[in-house]
Amino acid sequence: MQDTKLKIIDFIRRNRVSTTEVADCLGKTGVLENVMPINRGHFKVGNVKWVYAHAESNWDVHEQIISTEENDVVFIEAFDCKHRAIIGELVCKYILLYKQASAIICNAKFRDAGALLRENYPIWCTGFTPVGCFNTKPAVALDSDIIEKSKSKYDGAIAVCDDCGVVIIPKEFHTEEFYQKLVHIEEQEDIWFNRLDHYKENTFEIVCLKKYLKK
Repeated sequence: MQDTKLKIIDFIRRNRVSTTEVADCLGKTGVLENVMPINRGHFKVGNVKWVYAHAESNWDVHEQIISTEENDVVFIEAFDCKHRAIIGELVCKYILLYKQASAIICNAKFRDAGALLRENYPIWCTGFTPVGCFNTKPAVALDSDIIEKSKSKYDGAIAVCDDCGVVIIPKEFHTEEFYQKLVHIEEQEDIWFNRLDHYKENTFEIVCLKKYLKK
């Protein structure tokens, strides 16, 4: 399965398979809701390194990102952090430059917007706020069942990130069958635009009726 996973990542990267196409291959699922790029024009795909923040603290984030591997997409999942920023410029620089991660994604806000925009970092999150998390250890640890459930779902998955957002390919889809779906949808896109540009068919004929299959 690991070889197939690497093959999927390589195909998506080389062909710049969009999040739109990947979500279609997943049955129009897989999106991280409300997570959008802070800088335009980045396209990233890679293994998900899942870490978490909770109870308005980023203590666990600082501890967990130490084991980030080169080319990982670091996904910071926030639990009960209210509207606080999870991290800012310092941590982003450490993850992206010193740990050589491919990208950072998060289901919460970041701070230090000016620096993150100026550096054109490949970051996907839900927005900005100047009010950050505390860097003290939470009094109560995050529930182990929550950790187990999210880690099983996200850690080792594949993240695809572009201007449209972030789509996660779960581990159960790291198969030859899913790889062939990606190949097929790329071929289909070529056909559809060819029918539109050169045959002047309308989109109802192309997408719904699929007239090209009858010719």
